[in-house]
Amino acid sequence: MVRDSRVALVTCAAFPDLWEDDHPLRDALRERGVVVEAVRWDDPAADWSGYDITVLRSPWDYMTRHGQFVEWARSVPRLANPADIVEWNTDKRYLAELAAAGIPIIPTEFIGPGESWAPPADGEWVVKPTVSAGSRDTARYLLPGQAGEAVAHVGRLTAAGRTAMVQPYLSAVDTAGETAVLCTPDVDGRLTFSHGIRKGAMLTTRGDVPVDMNEERITPRTPSPAELALAERVLEVIPGGAKRLLYARVDLIPGPSGEPMLIELELTEPSLFLLHAPGAADRLADAILTRL
Repeated sequence: MVRDSRVALVTCAAFPDLWEDDHPLRDALRERGVVVEAVRWDDPAADWSGYDITVLRSPWDYMTRHGQFVEWARSVPRLANPADIVEWNTDKRYLAELAAAGIPIIPTEFIGPGESWAPPADGEWVVKPTVSAGSRDTARYLLPGQAGEAVAHVGRLTAAGRTAMVQPYLSAVDTAGETAVLCTPDVDGRLTFSHGIRKGAMLTTRGDVPVDMNEERITPRTPSPAELALAERVLEVIPGGAKRLLYARVDLIPGPSGEPMLIELELTEPSLFLLHAPGAADRLADAILTRL
């Protein structure tokens, strides 16, 4: 029976009662008779086998314990989204695989531990780690003036055993903004468009390297046909198929020619912006009930 089924919504110590954007999902599930608990992913007292489904939501302190987080995900029965997706999607080197599959991505250079990076002669560039969220340890630099700072940023990341990634900063971030295409399963279990939002620029100051999550500026947005088409293409090349996923967020930006390009594919713990989309929490709650 769905009623009295137990659902864990996974969070972290900073949000013991969940990130506020997930409250509509919690409430929608409770309205349907489901027992819902917010549980830290690293809570040693948690009995994950006691939940009918465990849904990743806001475990946003795993970045410095990535290996531990992946091992935890492997140990959890009935985890949404599943552990192999967690391992693949929490390291942004997956972008190279999507590019090889024909998905247009922002040109990206990866620099691993022990490797060095020669900065371009000019232009504006973004440096960030491949394992991060919310613009942590991420900054934009204007070259050549800030080349030394950019090289030092890459060096700090690789010296700490992390992989750095460098991308051109696209001016569309400041004008058009990012478009997030949010997808949840339909009645047949196929991921389909739920709602869209616009996200404003987060790296508003050159050279500033935030150590915590930046505040996101979110407004509703209806994705264009081209953006919806690209999101569908991205979902088609997810390892193992998208039908086993409970949610997906496809972040897009207009490229130099105006056609959309992929920024990130968020399958592990993305903000779903449920507070900005009436009905979205109900759709996701119904998808969870279908799983139950």
